[in-house]
Amino acid sequence: MTVSLFVNVDHIATLRQARGTRYPDPIHGAVLCERAGADGITVHLREDRRHVQDRDVFALREIATTRMNLEVAATDEMVALAKKVRPDFVTLVPEKREERTTEGGLDVLSQQDALRTIVADLAESSIPVSLFIDPEEAQLRAAAATGAHAVEFHTGDYANAADPRDELARLKTAAAL
Repeated sequence: MTVSLFVNVDHIATLRQARGTRYPDPIHGAVLCERAGADGITVHLREDRRHVQDRDVFALREIATTRMNLEVAATDEMVALAKKVRPDFVTLVPEKREERTTEGGLDVLSQQDALRTIVADLAESSIPVSLFIDPEEAQLRAAAATGAHAVEFHTGDYANAADPRDELARLKTAAAL
């Protein structure tokens, strides 16, 4: 198994937007990460554009020398944008406007048919799709049924646990499945 390090540059954009300036620039951050040895760059374009902007996504696609992972909500607008950008892969994530960062996995069970359609649409454009999910068997099986190429696990419960052993065991079980 090969382990890759992708660096998420979203919070560089968060600082820029909070300051109302053109800096710090997430594109410059991405370049520094690549020069330091990152295998790829992740960027999450939210529907309300509160952090990363369209310009960031298109600029990153132009300058990235490694792989680009574009995180987006499972909406028609975001899928259309992903097809224009043509990242190396797309990760579909849940999105709640009130959260600062993604706080849980995508509920694939309740959206399986819609996600299957989106995965097929992006695959027709030669864009592999990953689903960001909670490490639960039912979600994993539903994700597999969509035809997604990969899954990524939400690890917030592990990160926040006072004693993370149970959460680590849950992640290991999900990974084995």
